[in-house]
Amino acid sequence: MENQTDLNPSQLNVLQQLGSRLEDRPQFDDDLQEFLKSNLDEKGRELSSSIPPNETLYISKYHLNLVMRCEKQFLSDRKEQFEWSVPTARGTISHKAIELSAFWNQPRVDPLTLVDEAIDRSKEGSDGLGKWLRNLSEGDVAQLRGDVNNRVASFLETWPPLEKQWRPMLEAPVRVDLANGNIILSGKVDLSLGRPLGSTAGKVIVDFKTGNFYPAHREDVRFYALLETIRIGVPPRLVATYYLDRAEFSPEVISEQVLEASLNRVVDGMTKMIEILYQKRKPELCSWERCSWCSEEDI
Repeated sequence: MENQTDLNPSQLNVLQQLGSRLEDRPQFDDDLQEFLKSNLDEKGRELSSSIPPNETLYISKYHLNLVMRCEKQFLSDRKEQFEWSVPTARGTISHKAIELSAFWNQPRVDPLTLVDEAIDRSKEGSDGLGKWLRNLSEGDVAQLRGDVNNRVASFLETWPPLEKQWRPMLEAPVRVDLANGNIILSGKVDLSLGRPLGSTAGKVIVDFKTGNFYPAHREDVRFYALLETIRIGVPPRLVATYYLDRAEFSPEVISEQVLEASLNRVVDGMTKMIEILYQKRKPELCSWERCSWCSEEDI
């Protein structure tokens, strides 16, 4: 590892926040995985009878946040076709550039080199992002490079180099299939570090954000913790949202109570989605008085 005298205070803070001694790490029961999966699957099977045989309901943290915040906004979003833009692409490109930084052979590579490499690699893809990038105007390319460079530079300035013994994984997909695949819970973890040892938790999951803290940010990483626990059987010991623009952590230690709370939220959100999309229940108005989807004119 790089000499700690070469690290700035923010980088040292990352080490302090994420480090732990083995004897301080929690252990979990071997039947936790089965308990969580069976409870989710049982509810999924109850609800899946409303889903047409040729359809699959995909649920991500984004969908959960929408339906839990405002059912009318959730339904409106489902009707709109997704379109790539600089604001929607910069997060994906930023994560790709940060991923490249972790495995780049040359030390201390400059952020813009990583940004350009991430854009070039994404441009080669056959997906919608690749097609959008190939047709981008020079002005939009410049804006995208600038926006992504700010995020990547912030990461490199405030995080220590990711060491291979930390087992870093970036943009790692995680999913759980319910009701014979009729319902799929999925996500991509921005960064995970470490691994469990037997039934002892050891992994740390980090979600990168910018801007203000919102309670939904904590629910995002709890959702990842739930999926990860069902996937490998041992929860992460810690989840955290890291705000790149102010170099601050919002961490949470994972316990069985936290996982059960996340499970209940997933069940609640899944129920709302199926009622609205397939059982044709009218979306309820949310309680936020400034919600544009639930304004008085629409009541």
